[in-house]
Amino acid sequence: MSTPPKQTAKELSIERYAGVWYEIARFPHFFEKNLQFVTATYTLKKNGKIAVTNRGKTPEGKWKEANGRAWMPDAAEPGKLRVQFFWPFSAPYWVHRLDPGYKYVLVGGPGNDYLWILSREKTMPDDVYNDYVETAKKLGYPVVKLQRVQQ
Repeated sequence: MSTPPKQTAKELSIERYAGVWYEIARFPHFFEKNLQFVTATYTLKKNGKIAVTNRGKTPEGKWKEANGRAWMPDAAEPGKLRVQFFWPFSAPYWVHRLDPGYKYVLVGGPGNDYLWILSREKTMPDDVYNDYVETAKKLGYPVVKLQRVQQ
């Protein structure tokens, strides 16, 4: 049984999306291994691209930072962005669900390898978190892999 294609946000204002997002939960990845207090900061550049800075604290108390860029390849599909941290490689950054007030977001991709739940605040109410996890589950993500992130 195959899962249907994952839905993405039908509307996305990069201007409103820009700013700091706190990582509430994620799937484990080597590039974020053991990081806590993780933030993702998006800054709109004059050329229409988006500067991306991901930052987190190691268990030894040192800050680790990765800088990259993002863009919207097709304005007809605003929820399907691309991100690039290492040239020439880029990856899908799909905004699956975005709170109308741009407070919470569920980000993943076409596959099941990557998933993040982000918030504008360092915490997210449990009922909201559980609702976003349920959305991820309906999209076919193996939500048992989600790890909460200390903020």
